[in-house]
Parts: sequence; C-alpha cells; structure tokens
Amino acid sequence: MSARRIVVGISGASGFVYGVRLLQLLQRLDVETHLTVSRSALLTMTHETDCKFAEVSALASFTYRCDDMAAAISSGSFRTLGMIVAPCSMKTLAEIASGISSSLISRAADVTLKERRPLVLLARETPYTLAHLRNMIAVTEMGGIIAPPVPAFYARPVSLDQMIDHTLGRVLDLFGLEAHTVQRWKETSA
Repeated sequence: MSARRIVVGISGASGFVYGVRLLQLLQRLDVETHLTVSRSALLTMTHETDCKFAEVSALASFTYRCDDMAAAISSGSFRTLGMIVAPCSMKTLAEIASGISSSLISRAADVTLKERRPLVLLARETPYTLAHLRNMIAVTEMGGIIAPPVPAFYARPVSLDQMIDHTLGRVLDLFGLEAHTVQRWKETSA
C-alpha cells in the first residue's frame, strides 16, 4: 500500500464533532482518509454544529455518498489500515453486529471485519439497552473494538476540545498513530 489509509464513518448519533476532529487529526498526521457520512449524521450536523458538509468533506482525502455501494471502501481488495466510526449510532452498531450492509458505513465496516483490520466504533448512547450491549458483544467477538467516547478526568481537561482530543488520541493509539493529544497517565503533558 503506497499510502496510510483509514476509512472514517460518521453516523447519526450525537457527537458529530468527533468525526470532524478525527478528520482534522488524520489530515495533520498525513493519513489518507476515506469518508462516508450517513443521512442522519447530516441532520445531526445541522443541530450540533455550524459546519457545512462541504467543509467537512474538504477535510477528507476522498468522500463517498452513503448509498454508493460501488465505492472503493466497499471492497476488501481496497487496502486500508482499518476503519473508525465516530460517532457510531446504535442503528449503525446493530447493522454491523448483524452483518446487514444497508449503507456504505455498515458495508465498509463489514469489509473491515472480514479482512481482519481494526474497526473502532465510538458508540454514542446512554444508558444502554440489552440489545445495545448484545450488539457490542457481537462486534467485539468479530474483532471490532467498542470505544465509547468517555472523558479521562485524570488528564484534568479544562475544555470540551481537550476531552475530544484525548478520546481521539486514544483511538488513534489503536492504529499505532501518535496524535500528541493524549495526557498519558503518569507521563508528562502532551
């Protein structure tokens, strides 16, 4: 593979800013990004941010429509380092857990799992129902990683941006990428 590539999915759960900030960090790390955004995420974007889709899309190396099932990221022969869904709605989690590929996000996640590449889902919901927990177990048993965006208060964050950056830095750790946004336990500041 000539470039370091990561697939980024943004689904409709609250926390659209996680996906935006992830794209910014990956851009800074010179990682090629392949983005797909669900229709629900576009609605969430308008409620939670002042972002325009064109601005978000411009952060990605490549952007695909959520219904483009012929996109490069829908095939296992398209090599990537893996995929991050930030945030991951319970609907998207359920589709991934059951192997239903009704959108490009769930299809790309299915491909990531079948190719045994890292799949990290920032599951955004609280409290969880038994169905949510069972879906998380199913994805974990398939090799995926459930990483709810939970703040690390030992880092003594003073802003929402610091909490987001810490969470995403820990996610990028799973891919061996150092974003320099993590205040690590018992280490000097980032």
